[in-house]
Amino acid sequence: MSDGEGPSMADGRAPDVRIRGVTLRHGDRILFEDLSVTLPAGEITCLLGLSGIGKSSLLRLVAGLGPALERGAIEAGDGRPLKGRIAYMDQRDLLLPWLDVLDNVTLGARLRGDPANRGSARNLLRDVGLSGREGDPPAVLSGGMRQRAALARTLMEDRPIVLMDEPFSALDALTRLRLQDLAGRLLAGRTVLLVTHDPIEAVRLGHRIHVMAGLPARIAAAMTLSGDPPRDPTREESTARYRELMAYLGRSGPAPARECAE
Repeated sequence: MSDGEGPSMADGRAPDVRIRGVTLRHGDRILFEDLSVTLPAGEITCLLGLSGIGKSSLLRLVAGLGPALERGAIEAGDGRPLKGRIAYMDQRDLLLPWLDVLDNVTLGARLRGDPANRGSARNLLRDVGLSGREGDPPAVLSGGMRQRAALARTLMEDRPIVLMDEPFSALDALTRLRLQDLAGRLLAGRTVLLVTHDPIEAVRLGHRIHVMAGLPARIAAAMTLSGDPPRDPTREESTARYRELMAYLGRSGPAPARECAE
């Protein structure tokens, strides 16, 4: 879903998103303090870290779904408001069971009172491999099909900024790989923040990978990958980066100096 009416990708290049000096508390616990990171324009940034570290909380802050910031700012690099330019995809498909697939994909427009472009929705369903299933209720779809419908609904919003919270984590390995391939192709040119717990997914889809660690959490490590996703996980650079990530995630202590984020 999107955060309301706003410009589409047709209105210009996706902006970068700048998170600067952000602090967030949960009760007496400080989740992160003075946290800063930039999501480069038109790239997929993957955010890794242990469960409970604050990845989803940060994603929700960028989406405008979290509490008011105690300190810091989240802004678009072009100086324009973020509101209306964000589409959000949850790890649950959140399909409404009383609507068919096509109506679920066009739900955003209907909620805003806009005419639904059913032709574009059908094209997206074709792109995600769901042609012929437009009239099906979600209950008859497999888990992978439901996630493909959710991806089509996210892309139907046509926003330049896309936030994804572990959207493929509940799927079997083969379906997950197929949807990663699909997402990598269909998200090209958008500014994407993908929260994941899976280093392989990060290596396949990320132009950049950031690792959150510590308490309060910080961006403890960062890396940049060459080439555009979806990336072949068996190529030499991919396997080397995967080994680096696993080595870092598997040990305690500060990140090596060459991996340190800004």
